[in-house]
Amino acid sequence: MAATHLSRRAAGPQRGVGFQPAGSEDVGLFALVTGAGGFLGQYIAEQLVARGDRVRSFSRGSYPQLDEIGIETVTGDLRDKTAVAKACEGVDVVFHSAGVAGIWGSWDHFYGINTLGTHNIVSGCVQHGVPRLVYTSSPSVTFDGTDQNGIDESAPYPDHWLCHYPHTKALGEQHVLESNNRDGLLTCSLRPHLIWGPRDQHLIPRLLDRARSGKLRRIGDGTNLVDMVYVENAAEAHLQAADALMTGSPVCGRAYFISQGEPVNCWDWINAILGLAGIAKIEKSISLKSAWRIGSFLETAYRILGKQSEPRMTRFLAAQLATSHYFDITRAREDFGYSPSIATAEGMRRLSASLAK
Repeated sequence: MAATHLSRRAAGPQRGVGFQPAGSEDVGLFALVTGAGGFLGQYIAEQLVARGDRVRSFSRGSYPQLDEIGIETVTGDLRDKTAVAKACEGVDVVFHSAGVAGIWGSWDHFYGINTLGTHNIVSGCVQHGVPRLVYTSSPSVTFDGTDQNGIDESAPYPDHWLCHYPHTKALGEQHVLESNNRDGLLTCSLRPHLIWGPRDQHLIPRLLDRARSGKLRRIGDGTNLVDMVYVENAAEAHLQAADALMTGSPVCGRAYFISQGEPVNCWDWINAILGLAGIAKIEKSISLKSAWRIGSFLETAYRILGKQSEPRMTRFLAAQLATSHYFDITRAREDFGYSPSIATAEGMRRLSASLAK
């Protein structure tokens, strides 16, 4: 791991438990990782353990793989303010990576977990004097359905939203950033884009399933460029940002795009992943205009019929697959030294090995 972590004595506000007196040897941090049983959260937790930190997990389920590496596991729901506060007790830093992703579902479900759950995390940190909070956001909090060509963090939140996920994540991010310096709490937000790699249970499996069933179509003209990030790089960025969260640091109260720093052609990359799984390239295509109309029709029909399952196409999905969205990561490079340590080619090699198992 490229980053060297700070001791508790050097990391800023010393309000957590277990700080060592001056003159003692540096010790690891005590970190809470929400969603440590999930894709990104598990990698964050593992990297913390690997460098000698103590880790507590807060998740809805039980994960034996976390117990096996010595992680303290706490089961609970982000919407339970009391349970969240208890999980925050005694820790030095919180990595809030838990949330509900997706492009379909009720407002109450997304808002309750992504927004109110994040409010509960902030409250728990303040209640127990946690010095630092790193929030896992998404670049989709700035997405309005049009091309995003090399934008930086000055890009505003959109005036309208294509689905509840980015809206509720944006509300959560706003609260986290506005809470910076609240009773000594230092905060920042990371926006990793298209996280991929071994053990992914969402993006790549869904992509492969759609392709195998013949339901995957190229949307648009196939020239759109996208950013993405290998999961270990995304996890490392979280540790680097947390280590840089100290009084006077530019990291405090800021959001950061996180990616490989090298945009790729969306459909070339998708076809490369399909090739790793022995699936033929996508040949059939549909225009963005047609996909948008289909998505709009299906969204309306599903709402009228009260269907809980996800439509095959939505306006958000159509726009995501057809437009360019890549980002300037200069701020992350300059403020906390982020640089993807695992190149895309190596990440693809590791992904290929995992798919072959």
